[in-house]
Parts: sequence; structure tokens; C-alpha cells
Amino acid sequence: MNTVTVLGAGSWGLTIAWLLDQSGHTVKVWDRKPEKIQAMETNRQVTFPVNVHLNKSITLTSDLGKAVEKANMIIFAVTTAGTRPMTEALLKLGPINRDVIMINASKGIDQETLKVPSTLLNIAFPHNPIATLSGPTLAPEILKGLPTAAVVAAHKSQTAEEVQQALSTERFRLYTNTDMMGTDLGGALKNIFAIVSGYMQAKQLGDNAQSTLITRGLAEMTRFSLAMGADIQTLYGLSGLGDLLATCNSPLSRNYQVGYRLAQGQSLEDILTNLNMVAEGVKTAEAVCKVSNQLNIDMPIVNLVLKAFKGDFSEHEMIHALMSRRLKSELVADKV
Repeated sequence: MNTVTVLGAGSWGLTIAWLLDQSGHTVKVWDRKPEKIQAMETNRQVTFPVNVHLNKSITLTSDLGKAVEKANMIIFAVTTAGTRPMTEALLKLGPINRDVIMINASKGIDQETLKVPSTLLNIAFPHNPIATLSGPTLAPEILKGLPTAAVVAAHKSQTAEEVQQALSTERFRLYTNTDMMGTDLGGALKNIFAIVSGYMQAKQLGDNAQSTLITRGLAEMTRFSLAMGADIQTLYGLSGLGDLLATCNSPLSRNYQVGYRLAQGQSLEDILTNLNMVAEGVKTAEAVCKVSNQLNIDMPIVNLVLKAFKGDFSEHEMIHALMSRRLKSELVADKV
């Protein structure tokens, strides 16, 4: 069994910790807020950000040094924005054992560097094995014991397989991949289209429109990811299409909720405040727009999302903007 440290006590971090504990691993959960850790220590039946019971076997701490001590796997379940500060904090503790596997579990793109989280881990820990975890992983469903499958990617198959063995359970099946860029981008970009999906559902634009969104959203995800060096097969797998389907069709997705509430006339600022959780798709849309402009990648749906964030955009304008685009073939390989 492994000693695994989960950095970040958000919904996904707590879910991963719960999964690992169910499998008999030694699990530590770290969070930067001492009061949050103390509250969970006092009452192990957590109700927010997810409803989960944390066994006494799970160590809870806000002391980073104690959290990573003797760990042979460290899982970064902080927000994408928190990934770089987290690596910097770890490096300040002193040298990290080169055998420790660093695993990214967030889904986004760093705003300042425009890099995916696994790349940030590679930069910070060039001598450590790095992996990234992604796929259709709605935390409340996993905690109910409902089955799902996801992907763990690493440049070295041995690393991916080691993480696969550690995290897989009877109801949580992991596949391996060596395309870290595609796996990270699939998980990051689908959040943008989940926002649009929530918006469309609130406006009752119909199942045909929903299907069109998902299909053309996948085309944009693929076009962008290929330009960044990803493998097209990854985007058609669990971390691309699989995660896209889950988040675009589920009110459990916080990104879906952002779009749904935008359609009801709420401001983006109010929505994010009331969610009290990070919706990665908001910042990801901004980052993707920057990169796509630099590389001249056509991303019409993403550009519309940014307009919707400003609050002066109606469903009629959205329909017109998408439906009046130049007519073209669906099968042009270099213009997915």
C-alpha cells in the first residue's frame, strides 16, 4: 500500500482521499486553511463542499511539512491557479525525494503562464515522475458508489500504471495514457462548453441544439489541443469526449451551473460568489482565448462565452452568431 498526500480539501480532493482510504492506503489531506481542517477534524461527517464521511484513518493537517512527510505519491487537488504557488511552497521545504510521484488532479490552464498543470509540475519537479488524472469524475456520484472510469496519463507508462493500480477500485476504473497534454486539455476545455450547455438548458433551446453544442464543442477542443501537441485519440476518449458529455449534461457540474445562472440574468460576479467554489471554466475560457488569438485558432463558441460573461449577450445573439457563420464542410481534416 502507498502513503498518499492529497493537497487541497475541496470536493475533488476529499473524494480522492475517500477513494484511497477505501482501498487501504495511508492517506493525508492538507489544506491551507487551519480552521477548515479543524472543522473537519471535529466533525468527520463533512457536508460541504461535498457530503462525505472521513474515517479517522485519514490524517487531516494544515502543516505542509507533516502532510508530505514519507509520502510516495502527492496529489495536487488544488485549483489550477493554486498549482504554481503549491509547487513553490513544496520546494521551500527542501529537496523532494525523486521517487515521489507528483499527480495533477485539477482541470484548467494557468492564467499567467498559459500552461497546463502537469507542465507546471514538470517544470517544478524535473526529476520526479509526473502524472495527470482526468475524466468524467463528478464527485457526488463517485461518493454514492456509482461507477465511473477516468484516465491517468504520464510520459512513462510505468508511472501511469503505478497510479492506475493505486487509485482504481471496483467502481472507479482507470485507463492509462502517455498523452499528458491531451489529457490535461480535455479536462480543462470541456468546462467552457459546460457553461454554454447550462446556459442553453436554462433557455430551453432543445436537444438538437444541445447535441450540436457538444459535437462542435468537441471540434473546438480537438482543434485547439492538436495545435498544442495533443493526440487526437485522447480527445475522443474519457478525458475529452467522456468528460465533455458528463459536464454538459449534469447540473452537478459547477460550470454548468455558471451558464444556467447567467441565462437567468445573474451577474458572473454574483454567481461565483454564491457558488462558494471555483468554476475552472471561467478562467480557462480567458486563457484559451489568449492562446487561440496568438496561434490563430478558430474558437467561435469560446469567444461567445467570454461575451456572455459581460452580461450583455442574449440567446438570440448567440444563435445568430453561430448559425450565420460561413457554411462549410464538416469533414475538412485540418479545420476540425
